Parts: sequence; structure tokens; C-alpha cells
Amino acid sequence: MSLKKQFELLATYNQWMNSKVYVAAGQLSATDLAKDRGAFFGSILGTLNHILVGDTIWLKRFATHPSCLNSLRVVADLQSPTSLGQILFDDLGRLSEQRIWLDRQIINWIAELSEGDLDFVLSYHNTKGISAQKRYSSMVLHFFNHQTHHRGQVSTLLSQAGVDIGVTDLLAQIPDETHV
Repeated sequence: MSLKKQFELLATYNQWMNSKVYVAAGQLSATDLAKDRGAFFGSILGTLNHILVGDTIWLKRFATHPSCLNSLRVVADLQSPTSLGQILFDDLGRLSEQRIWLDRQIINWIAELSEGDLDFVLSYHNTKGISAQKRYSSMVLHFFNHQTHHRGQVSTLLSQAGVDIGVTDLLAQIPDETHV
């Protein structure tokens, strides 16, 4: 399977898992969602916001790739987050709407990438202003890994709150292969 196909799989997995997480989170009250549970970003709501913040920051960086100027134009126009812990939306409904929209943008962006696009060297500045030049494909992999890392934290927080989100393995999204 090509690297692009792997990223397409990760994009659909991201969308599927976000849907599951938000449905599960919807079973909790606003108070329970905002309760500080000792996670990196405090609460379930704080962690879900952080994932959206991280995705926005990275997608705005990815939008500087010459072949992504159109596919990520609407994301590039979003207001830049001011901190990694910024609460973009303080209610789950509005946060969920933005998440659904952003997941669609991610799927469309990945679909439009070519294998050659993945060899590009991305120049950017991190949130502390430090310059970096890294291979685009490696940064896309980091992007999806970051989401998975923090969704795992949300899964744990939901479990501690008595909510089971069910199967979370990427394996559930990998199609069976038939032998020819």
C-alpha cells in the first residue's frame, strides 16, 4: 500500500474515531466534560479543544505546500490559535460541529495529495518561533499520531467517567484483503 493510501486510511480512521469520541462525550453533562481530571489539558473538553487546536496549527502549516494552496485554503483562513491549551469552543455542540467540518477538510486534503507531494520539505516555525525544515510525509504522520495520542487520553478520561467508546483500534478500519 502506498504512503498516500496509508494517509487516506489514517484520515478516515481519524474521522471515525472523532465521531465515536464525540458521541461518547455527549453522554456526559457540561459540568462533567469541563471537570479537571488531571490530564495534560485538564478536562475532556480541554483535551478535545487541544486536538482541534493542534490540527488547526498543523493544517495551516501544511497549507503552505504549493500543491495544497487550494485544498487547505479555507483552513489557512482560520484564525490562528493563541496557545496549545486554548479553549476554542466551551460547549461540546459547537466543538463537535467544527470537528466534523475539519475532519472533512482533512479527508479532502489527503485525497488531493500525490505521492510526489509527500517528499516536499516543509519549512515552518513552531509555536515558540523556532524554525524547522522537515519532510512533509513525516509531518503528516506526526499530525495523525498526535490526534491518536490525545484521543487515547480522552478515551481514558471517558472510561473513568463511566463512558465506554467501544473499539478504538485502527485494525477495525483496515479492510480484509482477498487472495487472487
